[in-house]
Amino acid sequence: MISRQKQTLFLLGFTAVFIGYLMVWLPGPSAGLRFLGFEMGEWSKFLGVGVKRNWFYLPPLTLALMMLFFTVGWENGRYQTWLFRGVAVVVSWLAFPALEDLLGPTKSDYFSRVAGVGLVLLVALAVSWWVRQPRFGYWGMALVALVGLLWPSLIFWEVRPFASQIMQVQLGIGPGFWLNLLGHAAVLILAVSYLTKKEHTKH
Repeated sequence: MISRQKQTLFLLGFTAVFIGYLMVWLPGPSAGLRFLGFEMGEWSKFLGVGVKRNWFYLPPLTLALMMLFFTVGWENGRYQTWLFRGVAVVVSWLAFPALEDLLGPTKSDYFSRVAGVGLVLLVALAVSWWVRQPRFGYWGMALVALVGLLWPSLIFWEVRPFASQIMQVQLGIGPGFWLNLLGHAAVLILAVSYLTKKEHTKH
């Protein structure tokens, strides 16, 4: 078991990712041109980045997966366990495409997002019934946190110059972007510190 303090730090990391996704990532010159995290994917399709824009939908998926891996080893008989896992699954649906997009001519562009939600459901089943070793949970959190740290950031840095050119003004970096970065980095550091500590304990 990890200490109560580390549990709190993990929860703060999860919270930072969630709040960051709902905050401004790309602050424009006016209120109508400020894009929140969950708006970045839809808006960036006009910039010609192709299916890479789906990387902007990673935060709710990575957050859901990190939350699920965090529950590895929890007792299934506790209602808190199922509540936490249920919240994780609900969060992942923030990345699910609209029905009209799934039925439209470009439906193939949305396959990765549907697959991501499907992966969350599979992991939810796995951590509930098959995966019981906390070490696997920390490995899962570390890998997922690394993905959530890098991929949305990479596409953000690719999109930002195009957006600045279109609006003819140098755009800043919103607090939502930094919170996403901070939250994933915190989970990554905490998970790796747990894993390395266990390795040293073995020796």
